[in-house]
Amino acid sequence: MKVKANHSFGEIRHGERLTVAGERWRAFCWCGPAVGWLALCFFVPMLLLFGVSFLSRDDLGRIGLPLTFENYQRLIGFGLLGFDSLYPVIVLRSLVLGAMTAGLCVLAGMPLAFFVAGLPTRWKNLALTLVIVPFWTNLLVRTYAWQILLSSDGWVTRVAVGLGLAAPGEALYPGAGAVLACMVCDYLPFLVLPLYASVEKLDWTLAEAAVDLGANPARAFWHAVLPQIRPGLAAGVILVFLPATGQFVIPDLLGGAKTVLLGNAVQQQFGSSLDWPFGSAIAVLGLAAVLSGLWLHARYARERREFEWI
Repeated sequence: MKVKANHSFGEIRHGERLTVAGERWRAFCWCGPAVGWLALCFFVPMLLLFGVSFLSRDDLGRIGLPLTFENYQRLIGFGLLGFDSLYPVIVLRSLVLGAMTAGLCVLAGMPLAFFVAGLPTRWKNLALTLVIVPFWTNLLVRTYAWQILLSSDGWVTRVAVGLGLAAPGEALYPGAGAVLACMVCDYLPFLVLPLYASVEKLDWTLAEAAVDLGANPARAFWHAVLPQIRPGLAAGVILVFLPATGQFVIPDLLGGAKTVLLGNAVQQQFGSSLDWPFGSAIAVLGLAAVLSGLWLHARYARERREFEWI
């Protein structure tokens, strides 16, 4: 029961008189630790990273003043010797790999999500457990397992040889195909779980009505089913695309360290190259891509809610 009182004394809720100060204290107790943790372990390091990206580096690897935009100019291709397409190509290559991973996860994850949602109740929990089983193993261990599967003696390679897709005695890695296969396998659960949550809430009567009105299965899916599962599909694509764009362990181990991506570039600059300002600029670019994707998703979700209220 909720009874309004005058504004000077607040309101009474569940027998307790609340005031503005009391509400603020309650909010601080519940949200203060989480906000403090995020500020200490996320926002402060990001601000430091952003600041370092504008610093200079001398010949000995030491960083300091003066402030400069040279790191960002180098990142977009303009260096001391003129235009160099190396890093723009790295950015484009990372975006393409992330998009291909997300697209293949959609093709593989959508039938899986509908299959799990259509199972009897007693089998759904088992199926969802099998979907998230890969999360129980470290990413590095899974990547080394793919090296075994794709080696010259692995059963995947033997199947590929039997189908005429590979030459006898040759391994399927290192190569772009091995990287993409491992990426799809590792990130598929990130798409299936939010998509499954949307499929579970489907109103199938809309699809039945579309079919009754003469729509073929493809048009019924496009106009009656897809709009209902779009929020979960969009969330899943973002959860796959963003980390796949910055991945460096899988391309490094299965790509033979021959193809440099954003994640590999950051690791190299902070590692062997000792160029922290330039590595910070690359990391800031990756963070900007992540935040842009989240902002676009939030804006789309907000516009969709506003449209539904019209």
